[in-house]
Amino acid sequence: MRLDMLVGSGGVLSHAPMRHQTAMMMLDAFQPEGVTQLAVDSIFMMPQLGVLSHVHPDAAEQVFIRDCLIELGTAIAPAGRTKPGGAVARIDLRLPDGTEKRIDLKFGELHLVELPVGEKATVSIEPTRRFDAGAGRGQTVSGTVKGGVVGVIIDGRGRPLVLPEDPKERGAAIRSWMSTLSIPYQRKG
Repeated sequence: MRLDMLVGSGGVLSHAPMRHQTAMMMLDAFQPEGVTQLAVDSIFMMPQLGVLSHVHPDAAEQVFIRDCLIELGTAIAPAGRTKPGGAVARIDLRLPDGTEKRIDLKFGELHLVELPVGEKATVSIEPTRRFDAGAGRGQTVSGTVKGGVVGVIIDGRGRPLVLPEDPKERGAAIRSWMSTLSIPYQRKG
């Protein structure tokens, strides 16, 4: 919950064919909780820039921000568990153009709200008593979220993330999540 930004680095994350895939891998592998900005080191330069920062810290920072860091967006992921389809949170977003979007988040759902790089939206997250969005179970969290090349991902799959045991249900859930993030899916065989 204390993590403000998660930066993915390494070949698989840096070179995924789609940034949406990178975001999904980060959500599933690291399972950020609460409100977390997601970014990726696009050219896998963080290790080298770490060395450069000891000699030229300003140059390393400029190269990192200008040439390496790609803002994917913000993940909103309340921690907790409930039955499939159960209420997780009510999320109200006020987008830069003044439009308001309300999402009644259910357990097991993913939602994607387009919000480009450099844009910000205000958000109010009212989790149910079983979920924590960063201020304690059932406590409202308000603030600002940043956009990115993916947007704002609202993750109602709970934490820790547990996949359905039944292979057909698990496959259906994964296909649904991939569809939400516009990740193409091809069935093999």
